[in-house]
Amino acid sequence: MTQHGQDERVCVGVITGVHGLRGLLRVRPFTDTPEGVASYGPVETEDGTRQLTLDIANRLGKGLILVRVEGVADRAAAEALKGVRLYVARALLPVPDEDEFYHADLIGLAAVTRDGETLGRVRMVHDYGAGESLEIAMTDGSAAIVPFTRAAVPQIDIDGGKVVVEPDEILRTDDRDHGRNDSTPEPGRSG
Repeated sequence: MTQHGQDERVCVGVITGVHGLRGLLRVRPFTDTPEGVASYGPVETEDGTRQLTLDIANRLGKGLILVRVEGVADRAAAEALKGVRLYVARALLPVPDEDEFYHADLIGLAAVTRDGETLGRVRMVHDYGAGESLEIAMTDGSAAIVPFTRAAVPQIDIDGGKVVVEPDEILRTDDRDHGRNDSTPEPGRSG
């Protein structure tokens, strides 16, 4: 995967499961609004071998939506799509405003102090409901979380390949709990 905003595609959601017997799918959208996952036209699977046309059926709780996929009419066909990540061409997405960043653009950036000391690399962007945070793979092999706020991350330099992190804001964590990638294409910045 190319880092620092050079990917040609951006993940807009992931199929998390099936609903009922008629092929409805539960999707966790990574877009600004849940319906945004279907607003850019057909989506592609991660390997690029399949295009899926999505039709929003309903909103569910916890940020999930129900979708119909053209050509998927039963539970067995829907089950085959569970876990599939959905991508659109970056060119279809709006350009983020100044001081907004697509989460995918932050993944892989070096995390450094104001003095230039390398702490690690941004591994993921999380949003568990209390505000966004960056997960950092530290140089010592551990993992850490830092709130994605101006106080904790005062500078982001996508072109320079780095984010400046205030060391006092870093929360060490156990690496075992953070194996999935929930990066989103939506612009975001807590402030």
